[in-house]
Amino acid sequence: MDNRATIHNPQRLCDNGTNFVHPALNSCGNEEACGLPTGNASTMWTIGKEFPPFVQARNLSREKLHTMTGMEAQHNETEAAGKPAAKKTTRTRKPRASKQATFIAEAPAMPIAIKEPGQFGRVNILNCQPSVEDDVYAARVEIGEQFTVSAQVFMEGRTKVGATAVLKNPRGRIMARVPMTVENAGLDLYTAKLQAGEHSTLNPWDAEFAEVKKQLGNWRVAIEGWEDTYGAWLHDARIKVDVLSDVENTLTSGSELLTRWASTRDANLNAEQRKTLREAAKSMMDTSLDAKSRLTFADNADIEALHETNPLRDGLTSSGDHVFHVERPKSSFSAWYQFFPRSEGAYLDDNGKKVQGNFHTAVSGLERAKAEGFNIVYLPPIFPIGVTNRKGPDGALNAGPDDPGSPFGIGSELGGHDTVDPLLGTMDDFKAFCQRAHELNLEVALDFALQCSPDHPWVKEHPNWFRTKPDGSIAYAENPPKKYQDIYPIDFDNDLEGIEREVERIMNLWIDAGVTIFRVDNPHTKPVRFWQDVIAAVTKKHPEVLFLAEAFTRPAMVRALSYAGFTQSHCYFPWRNTKPQLEEFLQETNGKGGYYQHNTFWPTTPDILTAYVRDGGVAAHAIRAVLAALGSPSWGIYNGYELIENRQRADAEEQSSNEKFEIKVRDWSAANRIGISKLLTSLNEIRSKHAATTSYHNLTILPSANENIIAFARQTEGRFTKDGRTDTLIVVVNLDPYNEQQSSIHVDAKALGLPTEHPYRVKDQLTGREYDWSWDNFVSLAPWADVAHVFHVETGEQPLD
Repeated sequence: MDNRATIHNPQRLCDNGTNFVHPALNSCGNEEACGLPTGNASTMWTIGKEFPPFVQARNLSREKLHTMTGMEAQHNETEAAGKPAAKKTTRTRKPRASKQATFIAEAPAMPIAIKEPGQFGRVNILNCQPSVEDDVYAARVEIGEQFTVSAQVFMEGRTKVGATAVLKNPRGRIMARVPMTVENAGLDLYTAKLQAGEHSTLNPWDAEFAEVKKQLGNWRVAIEGWEDTYGAWLHDARIKVDVLSDVENTLTSGSELLTRWASTRDANLNAEQRKTLREAAKSMMDTSLDAKSRLTFADNADIEALHETNPLRDGLTSSGDHVFHVERPKSSFSAWYQFFPRSEGAYLDDNGKKVQGNFHTAVSGLERAKAEGFNIVYLPPIFPIGVTNRKGPDGALNAGPDDPGSPFGIGSELGGHDTVDPLLGTMDDFKAFCQRAHELNLEVALDFALQCSPDHPWVKEHPNWFRTKPDGSIAYAENPPKKYQDIYPIDFDNDLEGIEREVERIMNLWIDAGVTIFRVDNPHTKPVRFWQDVIAAVTKKHPEVLFLAEAFTRPAMVRALSYAGFTQSHCYFPWRNTKPQLEEFLQETNGKGGYYQHNTFWPTTPDILTAYVRDGGVAAHAIRAVLAALGSPSWGIYNGYELIENRQRADAEEQSSNEKFEIKVRDWSAANRIGISKLLTSLNEIRSKHAATTSYHNLTILPSANENIIAFARQTEGRFTKDGRTDTLIVVVNLDPYNEQQSSIHVDAKALGLPTEHPYRVKDQLTGREYDWSWDNFVSLAPWADVAHVFHVETGEQPLD
């Protein structure tokens, strides 16, 4: 049996020998009171390892539609599992109040009990989204990130329904019940925006991070649907009273309905609210008043407000729980800065020979990243570099005696992946480097390329880890027409578990030194199952560690790597340059795919220099920076971008004099004159100030009349911002790095909750200039002036006290 096969079909996965155990369903949110385990059920698999927490097992009972009370559902699940109900209740810590909680109440008894999986309740609930591979894997969000859930909720005939999204924390406690709104009446589609936990910028080494950790893990969302008895009655009552048809029966029914509503425990009414309903019910029966006056007692703003927040919910039905894995800060919202330590502080000596930098001089790279507003520094491999078949400048086959080689040709007689290159310093030097990064509130990400030079110790110690040719020689890496004579690829078919144990050991070593993120080079050339094993083992011991996949490959493989545990992914953003390409890619990145694959936008890397950036000069660099920083919550810059390093190799889409193969001596004083460094700083300041930039689930493309101008909005509701104000950004970018472009930008003010009857004020976050905008707006952008607008909508909302 090949347990490494990557299978997206859940049934195939089960048939291949993976045994799943799904957490017990929980409708009332009080596991302890019901005698159920608190926390998450484990999921076991074929070779005795645990899935990472974001891989969720699927059980048929998972999809039941409940029409029992929450208590009944839990006790039935417990009884079915052969577990006795608990006799004691343990008190738990009261959670912090959620700003989005609308009402929290115990579910009433239901008229129809569901006895078999797949049976319908009194209200029908279908197509709960997001769902990743039919809920085999959990959707993923960063703590505090705004996200959207949806479902089709309906009943027979023209019966009105209502719907609520119920959010539960990892301990099963209900944190919020949020009313859902009709997105598409014809499709019976209801949606709601949620937020799991509170947004945080804390780092894993901060003392306060312990409080953040308590909010991480598997949260759950259930959709509740019910018959909207009041809404249906009011609709008919208005018609009948208006034409004086069957008035007494209609008003009597309404009075009885309000009386029943006031007594319903599920509505969670306070004494004043119950009094309001009862007095209205009584007044409706005053026959000395005309029919229209009597109706107003049930048809007014006070009753409507209660209907919105504390409704009467007849025929209440609940979907099964859908799991969301809530991950730590920077799992989605992050700003990366890459540099080579050996080039930081490098200089030419009196003979014109390059003298490389080390971890001491590389502190300058940390300080530059901090000054420009980045929060993650990413280093290439820092291990000893092999000598055999070492590559020269730009990958030349013959290296000179002073050529440093590629850091991706890993391993020499000095050591392998667990050793610091002595030319950079010692392990203590690296630890001091990480400590300085932490003092600057920077995380350190380390490139982990699982490959070896011919001189790597593994070649002698583990010859079965490599694939040999018929003549007994080891095959070097190839990706035709490219050949990598200085690199041996790993063969995973002979000792998978041995390789896994060694990689886990090495990663733990670097984590102990201060690394909190691994950027994995070409993970798509290794078995997905291997990464699933390794990431599960590493994050079990170090749950704060994140993984970025550098996988430029087919979509199915990138998706599988995300399921396997990679938190973020490189993507094809560098090659999306036209308006249609960008609009499609922005929607893909910030759409349903954002629940499992967090694309990180990089304009350039040591491996990527597109013709657009090569030819477009400063303007092209500015354009791509704006699109990267505001088109995705996660973005990155490779150093030298500030200096417009855009000379391209004739035979490859990457820089000439490539830093992968040589040490670069840079004059950073030119950065201020060029201006890109200042722009990068401004973009990161905008991102840090505006909650709208933090989510993969809040981007809307705005129509523009010019194919060279792209516009989009990002919006986070006031319920999810620190000051209680809705945060709306409108980004407009000229995609032409050579010419001035003009266009009209259409904004659907109603859809974005903006004023529809009069203009509203917008302020450009890059220049400080202000404008009045409304439905259709004129813009003019030129590469020699402003390549973009980043407008903040000044709505005039008052902050929360």
